[in-house]
Amino acid sequence: MEKVAVKKLDKRAKLPTYGSEAAAGADLYALADGEITVPAGETVLVHTGLAMEIPEGFAGLIYARSGLASKRGLAPANKVGVIDSDYRGEIMVALHNHSGQPQNIADGERIAQLVITPFLKADFFAADDISDTARGIGGFGSTGTK
Repeated sequence: MEKVAVKKLDKRAKLPTYGSEAAAGADLYALADGEITVPAGETVLVHTGLAMEIPEGFAGLIYARSGLASKRGLAPANKVGVIDSDYRGEIMVALHNHSGQPQNIADGERIAQLVITPFLKADFFAADDISDTARGIGGFGSTGTK
């Protein structure tokens, strides 16, 4: 297990926690002065009160919590948030309400999950040709639906 430094920007903030021994995502918790209402079809920026040092060569990816998304329609507005290793500001979650009803978020409620993952830094260059594959240029469902 890797150590990741987390700074509480507010004494009420909760450190991320894993729901089980094998969980890939650590839960992020809302920090609010009371309930936050997310109107139907709208997005609200939810504070966590945390800043952290993501290790260089890694990114923090913010994903929806499956229960919150499937049962209440609340998921990150950008689908997957990306936290770069050089960002030191507060981690916030832009929660979008996909349901037809207003949804309330309580202070301390789990609002998203954070996965810290390595990534490949690419050195992009212009090329006249790229290699061919069996799939080729087929995209957007070209491999079938079943």
